[in-house]
Amino acid sequence: MTVLEVRNLQKSFGQIKAVQDISFSVNAGEVFTIIGPNGAGKTTTLEMIEGLVSPDNGEIHFGDLDWNKHAVSIKKKIGVQPQSSAMFDLLTPEENLNLFASFYDHARPAKEILEIVNLTEHRNNHVKKLSGGQRQRLAIGLALISDPEIIFLDEPTTGLDPQARRNIWDIILHLKELGKTTILTTHYMEEAEKLSDRVCIVDQGNVITLDSPSSLIEKLTDEREIRLSFLDGEEAAKDADNFLKDAESVSKTEREGATLKIWAARPEETLLDLFKFTKEKSYQVEQVSIRELSLEDVFIAFTGKEWRD
Repeated sequence: MTVLEVRNLQKSFGQIKAVQDISFSVNAGEVFTIIGPNGAGKTTTLEMIEGLVSPDNGEIHFGDLDWNKHAVSIKKKIGVQPQSSAMFDLLTPEENLNLFASFYDHARPAKEILEIVNLTEHRNNHVKKLSGGQRQRLAIGLALISDPEIIFLDEPTTGLDPQARRNIWDIILHLKELGKTTILTTHYMEEAEKLSDRVCIVDQGNVITLDSPSSLIEKLTDEREIRLSFLDGEEAAKDADNFLKDAESVSKTEREGATLKIWAARPEETLLDLFKFTKEKSYQVEQVSIRELSLEDVFIAFTGKEWRD
């Protein structure tokens, strides 16, 4: 079931066209992730959907509801964790949650929210004493206090260390188990690949491509990258490179010193032939690996840009 539909969103700030033409739909219970470089229009798109910024053109529908006619009803359906969260540093997490709960007719108990975001042990500490990861978990908790159907998380793990980032991942996956719909923006490719049911890549205010991470990777190519390094040095790598020139499954090779990179549609078959060759030549292979393509490869292929965290 579609819970959100965005059609032909456009937004300009003076001469800057932040969002040129954004359209997508989000299904109930999925983690839908919007990724793109800085300035791609991710945050502006989210702010329009959240009702914080009015679009110049386009439509936003939450089922049968839209912002022009049903703003109050939509606000009850959504929870928002912006990039800069407003919370009271001299209050505890539990006090912050209770305060925010007082704004709603039907709020979820603070105790339950603290458990969801794993802050029960810190419920009585002042917010100013929390770590960055703990503050971010509280920000998500504040977005959950109204028990929304749809949760917006705008780059929730930016600036966090790997362990704190994984803690946020666990929360997002738990929200999915609870049946919540999560709309996420992120700078981290691994995060999008691990968490998302579908990924929407945007660049220069347009949707470039949209699909599940696995489907996007499969569409990119069926090739894999093989990397070998030779104990026998540069001459062995050069000899192996020449041997692979006639291999049908090999699309290209790159050689740097004693290391050889190979792109092949059938990597196992390519390696079998190559090991037969190295055995005949008595060459010793020091290391070998096959690298699976990732969402970062998809990003670079579609935008032509290297990813920058």
